[in-house]
Amino acid sequence: MSACCVGCFVGLGCLRWGWKRCTHTGADDSATWPHATAADFEPVPHLCRITLAVYEEDIHHPQFPPVGGYRLNPDSVFKRVTYQQTQGHAPPYLIYVDHTRREIVTAIRGLNLKKESDYKMLLDNRLGKHMFDGGYVHHGLLNSAVWLLNADSENLRNLWLENGSCYKMVFVGHSLGAGVAALLTVLVVNHRDMLGGIGREMVRCYAIAPTRCMSLNLAVKYADVIYSVILQDDFLPRTPTPLEDIFESIFCLPCLLFMVCMRDTFIPENKKLSDPRRLYAPGRLYHIVERKFCRCGRFPPEVRTAIPVDGRFEHIVLSCNATSDHAIIWIEREAEKALQLLQENSGEAAITPPKVQRFERLQSIKKEHKDALERAVSLKIPHAVMMMDPEVEETQPLTNTTEKDYNEEELPSKHKVGVGDGPSTELPAPANWKELVERLLRHPSHGS
Repeated sequence: MSACCVGCFVGLGCLRWGWKRCTHTGADDSATWPHATAADFEPVPHLCRITLAVYEEDIHHPQFPPVGGYRLNPDSVFKRVTYQQTQGHAPPYLIYVDHTRREIVTAIRGLNLKKESDYKMLLDNRLGKHMFDGGYVHHGLLNSAVWLLNADSENLRNLWLENGSCYKMVFVGHSLGAGVAALLTVLVVNHRDMLGGIGREMVRCYAIAPTRCMSLNLAVKYADVIYSVILQDDFLPRTPTPLEDIFESIFCLPCLLFMVCMRDTFIPENKKLSDPRRLYAPGRLYHIVERKFCRCGRFPPEVRTAIPVDGRFEHIVLSCNATSDHAIIWIEREAEKALQLLQENSGEAAITPPKVQRFERLQSIKKEHKDALERAVSLKIPHAVMMMDPEVEETQPLTNTTEKDYNEEELPSKHKVGVGDGPSTELPAPANWKELVERLLRHPSHGS
């Protein structure tokens, strides 16, 4: 009799677990988040279109434009880099100077399933291989970001200076490219002297359907400059399995996602949070929600935003849309619809002047970031630290090396700035970002 009762309890427990797991939807992950504002979300559809433009062979004669076209000036594309030019070190990208929005945009494309070099980049990683800025990052994506900066940081610097040092520097990428863009942004904001001394508040990154590329303390730390955009049930930002395992099993991806879903269900939340090597989607999260449980079809999309610490997209969603929601063409369409709805609602609800609204929103964003950092410390997230005073942090790069120091220490004497009795007329030699990053990397065995 007792054995029968135990069996019944176990059976009921399994049924309850199965029901909760199978009814978990993407919308549940952000159910408690506040809605985004139209001003905050406005750049997203535009940047999605610029990223889509990277896929075109000739932007003057596009073959697969989105609805309404790319809405950019092809003559303002400063540089377009292909697979042949990157030689597998980075995904293709383009640099676009947007004079209307006063932005210098670097857009990086996503994974190409036909390119072996993209797989090699993903496979160049092992959990806990290197520490970086007090946390862990994906090694292959970091190397790709370093290569891109070595190739074009001088161009970015010159463009910023030539345009009056008042344009924003925006990095955007999709999927694989989102991880590269996020890590590239971390390097840039900590070594802004290398790009002409651009202010941290003028650097932004939009990671569209990003890979998990940095540990939790870094994801929260850089939430003021990195924004991740996720469409409903997208599998990649939710998958803690190393990327090399995912794409080795790409042709049996549903089976892998199901097994990961079952495994992670039994891992306690505190164990996940205490693992310093576990990678996460970077920065502030924008979640586009368009479907509801047990409802057919798509509903008007809404955008929720937060800087979560615990419950940060930890569960795979068992959904037939888990892979289609990763496609940038769908993200662009739904983001455009969501923005139109946000603008209509904000127009109807406008009571206070726009400048006052903007100031209040900026103060709210800063408070959200500070609260997230404090929560990370309270939850004892490995290597999480409280926010420094902004004025102090502006003078505290990852290393104490500025461009001037770097030139004096590493470059031949003929390239040094200010060497000799009079002022030097020579421009500084291009910085070697690889050597700079090597100073920041540390093997875990050397201490934390």
